[in-house]
Amino acid sequence: MTVLLIGLILFLGVHSTRIVADPWRTAMLAKLGEGGWKGAYALASAAGLTLIVIGYGQARLAPVDLWMPPLWTRHAASALLLPAFILLTAAYVPGNAIKSRLGHPMVLGTKVWALAHLLANGRLADLLLFGGFLLWSVLAFRSARARDRAAGLIRPAGRAVSTVITLVVGLVAWAVFAMFLHLPLMGVRPFG
Repeated sequence: MTVLLIGLILFLGVHSTRIVADPWRTAMLAKLGEGGWKGAYALASAAGLTLIVIGYGQARLAPVDLWMPPLWTRHAASALLLPAFILLTAAYVPGNAIKSRLGHPMVLGTKVWALAHLLANGRLADLLLFGGFLLWSVLAFRSARARDRAAGLIRPAGRAVSTVITLVVGLVAWAVFAMFLHLPLMGVRPFG
């Protein structure tokens, strides 16, 4: 469990600099330059993610059950992941109405992903992993929206074609991941 916790602290800590230390982040960006900052950020993120994967895998070998989620929660989680994939896609498709309206769809997608997995899993490692990401995403979204308001940011309206592309790509990605990738990568069949 220690490796998982260190990974979460490192990964979520790096991703929280704009939430808790924006002036420090700005100073480091000026000191290191954009390339240096992004390089350090990427290395720390990759190290944190690696520790999360290793730590979560270790924790699954000696699980600590906190509660037993009912079977229906697995189906609810699978259904909730459809909007999570659409939100994630919306972060990358330029000019879509979802990003225009919500502003930070990747953070919202992370929030939905974490909530869905908390519903369907009742072990301590799940609570730490998905609960940590859920808490982070709530704080990150709140912080990002506050920065948008402070900057007076107004996003242009999204285009219908980009929005349809976002919805279709998100749906296909969700289906491919649920049907073909989740079991070999995570060891769990979402619809099984």
